[in-house]
Amino acid sequence: MKITALETVHVAEFSNLVWVHLHTDAGIVGLGETFRNSDAVVTYLHETVAPYLIGKDPRQVERHADALVNRVGNHFFGYPSRSIEYRGNSAADLALWDIKAKALGVPLHELLGGTCHDRLRVYNTCASDGYNKQARADINSHQFGPGDAPAPVGALDDLAAQHADPGALAESLLADGITAMKVWPFDAYAMESRGHHIAPEGLETGVAKLRAIRDAVGSRMDIMLELHSLWHLPAALQIARAVDDLGLYWLEDPIDTANFDDLARYRDAVNARVTASENLGSVRWCREALQRGAVDVVSSDLVWLGGVTAGRRIAALAEAFDRPVAFHDCAGPVGFWTNLHLLFAAPNALIMESVRAYTRGFYRDILTELPRIENGYVFPESKPGLGAELNPALLARPDTVIRRTD
Repeated sequence: MKITALETVHVAEFSNLVWVHLHTDAGIVGLGETFRNSDAVVTYLHETVAPYLIGKDPRQVERHADALVNRVGNHFFGYPSRSIEYRGNSAADLALWDIKAKALGVPLHELLGGTCHDRLRVYNTCASDGYNKQARADINSHQFGPGDAPAPVGALDDLAAQHADPGALAESLLADGITAMKVWPFDAYAMESRGHHIAPEGLETGVAKLRAIRDAVGSRMDIMLELHSLWHLPAALQIARAVDDLGLYWLEDPIDTANFDDLARYRDAVNARVTASENLGSVRWCREALQRGAVDVVSSDLVWLGGVTAGRRIAALAEAFDRPVAFHDCAGPVGFWTNLHLLFAAPNALIMESVRAYTRGFYRDILTELPRIENGYVFPESKPGLGAELNPALLARPDTVIRRTD
């Protein structure tokens, strides 16, 4: 089997996302995805990845992953994750694994050792259907001023609800069987001070939103606090002290995770789990963070950091340090499928991120199938490969641009 062409699919409505089709002479087409910096990623995929992959056997996934990092795409490492090269390589890697599993007629998790779990608990990242799917700054909640709240987007807008009525949001999630939620009430204050300072009023306002969840639903809901790597250590510790009595499930990316010493100091000073990092969660970053005891839960993002090939190494590395994985996913539906396969195959999988506004919203416009989520749990699937394809209607849209290199 040989790769005959690489296609990129880019849709204006979902401009933060890029999809990749790898075509083969056996008629099997692999599907991949990455997120953000779309125009540059598309250029890289056609300029660098396509000339390397075309004519090669797609089943030699490890060979291609090594070549694209070390010999073809990013030999001089530079920023060692979330670069254009790593994003493009991640999308290609997903497509290669999809081809391999389809050629064998098995779901991807079978290639990774089979399922370790019958079901996995999900948590809800409290975003809206419009959050993050377009390359616009104003859809990110930390761009809003401290006195503002995002305008509701659609019927199910958990982003607006986490600001306006977090207690009612928690009750709504429990009614869906979801018992864990992630919110980010402090981001706007970091934007004011570049993360160096939070005033008492801002601290009280953020804490009040978290306390409203506890007051509404008590211990029935686990609360994750997302801090988006926006804070420097003193202010991050100030926030951690202020929320300590709320019994948070984890504190996610509290500081710039390139600062290993500060992250380790933070870990030693707080009581909740520390989760990291979608930002620098490469294999090398995880090795360093785990060696320093700086992280309790590894939350790498597979469409930014090397795809399935990197993800399975990260899961194994975390297991070697007796730590769980909970891969980041607040992006696209192909990445969501990939997380499902890897987590079901990982004995140290803790919980799976989901966004109900996505799974009930725009994900359905993009893919032919979505995983089954019921009563706060996601279940493994048995379809070959990743488990879904891009909707034909998506490919036929007037705002869809398909570029092909043979």
